[in-house]
Amino acid sequence: MRPEILFPLYAPVTSLKGVGPRVAPMLEKLAGPIVRDVAFLKPHSLVRRTPATVSSAIDGQVMTFQVTIAGVERPRGPAQPWRIRAFDQTGFISLVFFGAFGSGLEQRHPANALRVVSGKVEQFRDEWQIVHPDYLLAADKAGDIPDIEPIYPATLGLPARSVRRFVGEALDRIPELPEWQDAAWLARERFPTFRAALARLHEPQVEADLSPSSPHCRRLAYDELLAQQLAMAQRRAERRREPAARVAASQVAEKIRADLPFRFTRAQDRSLAEIRADLATGERMSRLIQGDVGSGKTVVAMCAMADVAAGGGQSALMAPTEILARQHYETLSGPLATHGVGVILLTGRDKGVPRAEKLRALASGAVKVAVGTHALFQDDVAFHQLQLAVVDEQHRFGVSERQRLQTKGWGTHLLAMSATPIPRTLELTVYGDLDVSRIDEKPPGRTPVATRAVPMTRIGQVEQRLREAVSAGAQAFWICPLVSESEFIDLKAAETRAIELQATIGPSVGLIHGRMAPAAKDAVMAEFADGRLSVLVATTVVEVGVNVPNATIMVIEQAERFGLAQLHQLRGRVGRGRQESACVLLYDAPLSETAQRRLDILRRTDDGFAIAETDLELRGGGDALGLKQSGFPDYVFADPFTHRDLIAAAGDDARLIVGRDPDLKSDRGLALRVLQDLFDWKAGLGLRDAG
Repeated sequence: MRPEILFPLYAPVTSLKGVGPRVAPMLEKLAGPIVRDVAFLKPHSLVRRTPATVSSAIDGQVMTFQVTIAGVERPRGPAQPWRIRAFDQTGFISLVFFGAFGSGLEQRHPANALRVVSGKVEQFRDEWQIVHPDYLLAADKAGDIPDIEPIYPATLGLPARSVRRFVGEALDRIPELPEWQDAAWLARERFPTFRAALARLHEPQVEADLSPSSPHCRRLAYDELLAQQLAMAQRRAERRREPAARVAASQVAEKIRADLPFRFTRAQDRSLAEIRADLATGERMSRLIQGDVGSGKTVVAMCAMADVAAGGGQSALMAPTEILARQHYETLSGPLATHGVGVILLTGRDKGVPRAEKLRALASGAVKVAVGTHALFQDDVAFHQLQLAVVDEQHRFGVSERQRLQTKGWGTHLLAMSATPIPRTLELTVYGDLDVSRIDEKPPGRTPVATRAVPMTRIGQVEQRLREAVSAGAQAFWICPLVSESEFIDLKAAETRAIELQATIGPSVGLIHGRMAPAAKDAVMAEFADGRLSVLVATTVVEVGVNVPNATIMVIEQAERFGLAQLHQLRGRVGRGRQESACVLLYDAPLSETAQRRLDILRRTDDGFAIAETDLELRGGGDALGLKQSGFPDYVFADPFTHRDLIAAAGDDARLIVGRDPDLKSDRGLALRVLQDLFDWKAGLGLRDAG
């Protein structure tokens, strides 16, 4: 049950003065449905209002004047504004109002009335004016205009000033809360109390008060991160308390390793050892293998599945698309079947008698490994003894989907795989409830991808070279950029490029985009994988995750528009065979300094982890690593980049808390319960599970 001290913050926004049926939907859209959400709405900037005379006005500045009303000029037509002519001892200024204000202006601001006005000054036809002043008050109300004012997000029909008033009332409802931070940490960081930190955010005196590096902003960020990390640490502790099958290392897996045409890297050996240690404990494993494209995650998972099969259990590998599931099936079925481990592929295409036979084989235990898509967790799919669930590209699945697969067995171990390397400093934000194994080495013998940056002005030469390569039997990806916020316009750009390449290369050019039905996408990808298409043109909304060893060329249009990590992921789609491969980064000149460094780094290295770290340093904020695709949580105060030192500290603190006070019964523990309720981060809230 929620602590009583937080009841005022969980009241609906309609409990705020002035928030009625018309305003409530707008405020909810902007902030959220409860008072706490309004109190947590951050100002994005501040305005410093400078007292001035008209003769000292500065174009573009926000200034405050004391004036006398000369009169109101009516609009000459419906598109014309109302104008209040005003003056002080140094000159005239016009106050401009668009819209049907009518006689109201004349009544409220009659001639010769003294007024104080504040707003952004601009010059128009050699005269100063303020369009829609922020304030226009009687002279004796001048004290109501703040010298420094925080500016909040606004929405149509709800101006920033109204939002500021609602935030002020919401802030007044926040009580002094019990201190949940460690006293030594508070002293070291010189953090104010939670309430004082929030008040300072909403009452900034200088621009630095809005900086995420300010002590009060760091305090709020740390509170939020601690609430999240504590929930994840509790979830991890709960999972470790859940019994699961003990799985021992097997000779079957070692024989499969011996048959492979390559030796495991040290990172693969280490990852397999960590998985086996988990499986041997009798506690439920929740582990992620994070590795670059082509680092050998799947064969490590295959050895774990072989161990499970040798002990009589079953495994399921779930992939986000049918073509990826088929690719995994082709990788696993041969080595496993050679050593007596039966494997089936189960997708949405399976119907009738063939599907029924596969389901019987799973239910009886005759088949030990199932590879498939979402079809694996449908209601009619039953396993004899599911002990290990492997989830590929885990960020593409919701938490509920992962859990539905795991509930097909009892105490099912979870092994997730991700081919999107992220810096170690950010791992906790996404994978705080998972143990992480890193495969940070590439198998020997992989051919490096030669990467070149070419200006768009030479696109004709690139097309000609591509035609020659295709004539010699090569296959290529051609990625079109995000050219606008309109998917329709992006699609048109891709279609135009596909038509142009068909004219240059021939009919073997295919197109894939986000508006196609999944079955149609899979069909085009299958044609490309089978070699029936030479060139695949794709928009950025499509994750081209299929393994096509014959594809040796990757062309990325307007590469400067892409994040560094995204460029690296796209480049990783080629160079999977033994032939030399190339990546061509087409760019619009001139490049910014950051874009130039980004392309230079890609030319110098193919280490995904090093590239992710560099991306973090270069971009510092925003969506540097494709956060929306990578399962990062939505934070209110914390910034995964600016506050990465706090992420590690919060993770350490959370583990210590759970180790010493797992039930949160101490004085600090009870305060931490308030923190978790305040930020809605609890171990049981699966919907907020990152990834």
